Parts: sequence; C-alpha cells; structure tokens
Amino acid sequence: MKETSKEIILKNIAAHKSFFATHKTKDISFRLTQLKTLKKAILQYQQKIETALWKDLHKSPEEAYLTEISIVIGEIDNHIKHLKKWAAPKKVTSSLHLIPASSKIIYEPLGTALIVAPWNYPFQLLINTLVGAISSGCCSVLKPSPDTPTVAKVMEEMILENFDSSYISVVHGGKETNTILFAQRFDIIFFTGSPRVGKVVMKAVAENLTPVVLELGGKSPCIVDADANIDIAAKRIIWGKLINAGQTCIAPDYLFAHESIKDELLNKIAKNIKDMYGDDIKQSRFYPRIVNQSAVERLSGLLDQGTIHTGGEIDMKEKFIAPTIIDNVQPDFKIMQAEIFGPILPVMSFSHINETIDYINKNEKPLAFYYFGKNKNAKDILAKTSSGGACINDTLMHVSNHHLPFGGVGNSGLGNYHGQYSFFAFSHKRAVVTNPTWIDLPLKYIPFKYFNIIKKLL
Repeated sequence: MKETSKEIILKNIAAHKSFFATHKTKDISFRLTQLKTLKKAILQYQQKIETALWKDLHKSPEEAYLTEISIVIGEIDNHIKHLKKWAAPKKVTSSLHLIPASSKIIYEPLGTALIVAPWNYPFQLLINTLVGAISSGCCSVLKPSPDTPTVAKVMEEMILENFDSSYISVVHGGKETNTILFAQRFDIIFFTGSPRVGKVVMKAVAENLTPVVLELGGKSPCIVDADANIDIAAKRIIWGKLINAGQTCIAPDYLFAHESIKDELLNKIAKNIKDMYGDDIKQSRFYPRIVNQSAVERLSGLLDQGTIHTGGEIDMKEKFIAPTIIDNVQPDFKIMQAEIFGPILPVMSFSHINETIDYINKNEKPLAFYYFGKNKNAKDILAKTSSGGACINDTLMHVSNHHLPFGGVGNSGLGNYHGQYSFFAFSHKRAVVTNPTWIDLPLKYIPFKYFNIIKKLL
C-alpha cells in the first residue's frame, strides 16, 4: 500500500486536535452515536472484511467472525449499554479533615490517540481498540499493519465512509511511518506488537512524556499435570494453538507435560489435529496461512532441534506450515528463545511441578498462562507465578470475557483494555474537591494556632 506522507500525518493530527478542541467528543450522546455508527458500518462491511481476511491470512469466514468481528461487535454493545454509567462522576468519601468538602472523580478523554495494530488479528486489534477511544471521547489516528494490506484497505474505506476525517483518520506505512508517528505529541499511544518494538515505542514517546498502553507478547506456558483430564486438555490446547495458525499473542507457546502422561497427551493432540482439519490439512479451508515468506523462513528454522512427533511439512510457496509437535525439547534450543508465533508446539516434560514454576519464573513474565489439572494445584501455581492473564483447564478464553482486563505484565505489556478497562485506558481520572464558602475553618491557616487539633484529624 502507498505510505502516508509526513505532511498528511501532521495535517491529520492538527485536524484531530482542532476537532477535540470543539468539545463535541465530550458529549455522551455524541459518543453513543459514533459507537452505533461503527457497529452499523461493521455489519455493512462484514462480507468485505471476511473476504479480506481470507485473502491476507486464509482465515475462514467462521474463524474471521468468531475471532475478529464478533469480538468487536460484542465490545461495542457492551460500551453502548454501560457508557453512561462508566462516564458518570463518581462520588468518593472525603477524609475527616476535609469536612464539609465533597470529593469526586470525573473521567475526561485524554485527547488525540494513536492506535497502532499488528497483522495477526488486523481487524479486531485495530477496531476493538478504537471502541475504547470513541467511548472515552478521544479523536484517533489509526495505523493498520502493512502486512495485511487487503484488510487495511477495507478498514480505511469503512472509516472514511462513516466518520469525519477530522475525528478519525487512517494512515499507512511501515517502520518509517511508525518513526514519524511516535515522534509526534499524541495524548496517548496504544501499541499492539512485539516486546522488541514495544521498547522502541517507549524510548520514542519518552521525549514527549506521552502515556502508552503496550499490548505485547512473549512465551506463554501451558502446563498439563499428571491428574489433568487428558482428553479435554489435548483438544483445548491444540485448538488454542492452531487458531490463526498459531499467530496469536496468547497462543500456548510451549507445553510442559508431566512425564507420566506426556506420550498419551501428545498422541491425543495429534488425533485432535486430524479430527479438526482432516487428513490433508493443506486443503482444509479452516486452516490459515503464515502471513508472509519471511515468517515461513523464520519458523522453518525452528524445526531442526528436538524430535518431530507430528507434522513438520512446509510449503514455502503456499506459506503453509503443518501443525507441528516437537518432543524432547531442551531450554537452550532456539525454539525456546523467543515467541514462536506459528503452528509449532515444543514439548518439555517434568516430574515435579516446581520444575515448571522455576523455569517460568527465570524467564520474562508471559502474556498468558495455562494450567490443566486440579483446581487446588492451580491455585498454588498461580500464586507462585505471574502473567498478564490465565486460564485453568482451557486456553485463550479469558480474552473473550468483557468484564476482565486484558493486558500483559513486565515484558509482555503495560496497561490493559477490554470493556470498562478500554474506557479507562483512554480516560484521565480527574480528582475534584469542592469546598463550600459558607464556612471557612481556621485549622489549616498559618500560624497554625490549632496545630494539635490538625494532628489528631490527619
């Protein structure tokens, strides 16, 4: 796609700041109207969106709806239903020494937002974030990924057709465009991508002290204990791993299987792959492709260590990598050094749960954490580890609950969103104390004649 010039980027930002200065976006009815407009636009563009996702990533319409479109529609409905309540000033208790003053929190939009989305869920991760910006009353510059150009073009058409360009704009480009954008004085930047680029974003925005939300990734562990339901674990693990061909930031990145059940588990995972995608996986319309040739080359370089239990087939021209299980993996293998972001599942075994805890805690905090086993053990292992989110006896599903915050911790991210947390992400919580003038107690004034009384009140 043609890159947006610096002149147009600067012009768009100036237009957004001017639009925000009119205070239109602060009106709740305006925000609700924009949310309803967005929902209507998505439904009108649904077929185009699904077709674009098929072209760019070979996503079936079913997967496109479940993992992208339905999530955004649900988010919009949630905001429409609750926005008035979320945005209402919240009365809070005033400390004794403030009496008769009253205290409250008011929620004001931060201003002009930059939203930068990745290619793996190109529609959901851009537009779902936009919902929070609209809900909070911000103007937005949207930056889709250049690696999914068909989806990017459809989203641009949808936005241009339905929204004032001074309110929401779309810009295109790669690294150079990002460099230009990150150097500007936005009121908030919301970036979804890799930890490597997240560090670049933080360094750049430090110049303007711009607040950021970083939705990153990492190596999310999946542990299957000796007492787990193996049939359920096998099905749910490989489902979570192979959605979008493993190109999911919260996909199980590697598997820790108890040595007593490992062989049975891997055989059942392999069976579930066939049950889901058939004997000829390449021909399945439900199995997506890798985003580009360079990603295929990177992933293919991870297959030369360990023992391939299942899969391993690669078709470079088709950007196809078969679902692959690699057994007998060691911590120093290349595949364990960075997030895989593909349909490859490395497997390590353990005899005592502390081995998994020690390994996880020695490495960066992951975006997601998955444990299959008894709830009592799950409670203990959650208490001894850290992650952005977690599922017990399932994978991925925590992202689907609008009442839960979604985000990372440490290397896997900064800040969170979804539901009310999206509203908070683009809002400033402003503390307000209102003191009446009908009385003016002398306690606080110099020369502190009533200091002993003040000490008792504080």
